Amino acid sequence: MNPSPKELFSRYVMPSYAPGLTLVRGAGVSVWDDAGKEYLDFMAGIAVCNTGHCHPAVVEAIRKQAGVLMHCSNLFYNELQPRLAKKISEIGLGGKVFFCNSGAEANEALFKLARKWGSAAGKYEIVTMKNSFHGRTLATMTATGQTKYQKGFEPLMPGFVYAEFNNLDSVKAAITPATVAVLCEAVQGEGGIVPATPEFMAGLRALCDEKKILLFFDEVQTGIGRTGQWFGFQNYGIRPDGFSMAKALAGGFPIGAAAVAPALSDVFQPGNHASTFGGNPLACAAALATLETIEKESLLENAVKMGALFTDGLRKLAAKHACIASVRGIGLMIGAVLNVPAKPIEAKLRENGLLCIATGDHVLRFVPPLVVSAAQIQQALDILDHSL
Repeated sequence: MNPSPKELFSRYVMPSYAPGLTLVRGAGVSVWDDAGKEYLDFMAGIAVCNTGHCHPAVVEAIRKQAGVLMHCSNLFYNELQPRLAKKISEIGLGGKVFFCNSGAEANEALFKLARKWGSAAGKYEIVTMKNSFHGRTLATMTATGQTKYQKGFEPLMPGFVYAEFNNLDSVKAAITPATVAVLCEAVQGEGGIVPATPEFMAGLRALCDEKKILLFFDEVQTGIGRTGQWFGFQNYGIRPDGFSMAKALAGGFPIGAAAVAPALSDVFQPGNHASTFGGNPLACAAALATLETIEKESLLENAVKMGALFTDGLRKLAAKHACIASVRGIGLMIGAVLNVPAKPIEAKLRENGLLCIATGDHVLRFVPPLVVSAAQIQQALDILDHSL
């Protein structure tokens, strides 16, 4: 008898994860395990599958491109990379784009670009927020303002200091003559679905302008329509100097990117930064199909509409179940704040056919695909009501 995926995983994969299910198929907002059980997926691969699992347009784009050209290296042009860069520029900051493979790599690109930009003036420090999350590499782990991710990996990378999220005075106090940039999330995802306040976001832009330093946003989880805008910062009417993206950019296919405003577009010159697989034709084909699908199917509007419906339903459940203390979020990036531990409830929801994520100790994070329907929203609310 052949060993199961779980047995093979235990034997051959480094135990940096603790999977709970073996998923074998996905379609739209649903996934199925190896026993044939269907789940309503309000995790979406942790805010990755914004167009749903295996959207036909994304699948077709990948299939078609796989038979034409998958990889050619960045020593040559490929037809799709500049097209994708143009699209990201048009929906973003109007500048240029660097392509890579993940959110951590996209943030690393911003770090290097900031240091390159500030090097002549001796500026290199980056201010990030406590309770933030920016990745698992040595630099992005250090940028992450949560010690639980850093323990055991000391000494940490130099060049990062922390300020309180939504506290402009704290950011001001963290800025020194060596500061080159501030990096922030529009909504702290791993930190418990905590949105930035409008006053904080406007204050950051004004402060960075005053101090002549860069303002960057980590849009890895908030980007590509998750909050009802293409990027989270667009909910606040401000323009950063650059931002990172990954997760949902190619509908589930690995890709990352750092986009900057025109003033920073030519800071990197040949030899300054690189990525072997960054911007490969297959990833770019998937990303172009994903962005086109979001536009064609009006998924930004659906994220706003379904997010409001789900938030309203969660607040009604809060009036019924005392364990729900509050509900917060933007668009389809929603957190139910509990006054009891979240993990046991996450497990009960999974048992009853709803996948979500406990983040922190007391928050249930809901990030369903942007294609989610009103009926599926109600189904999720019914499962949560029953489980509680």
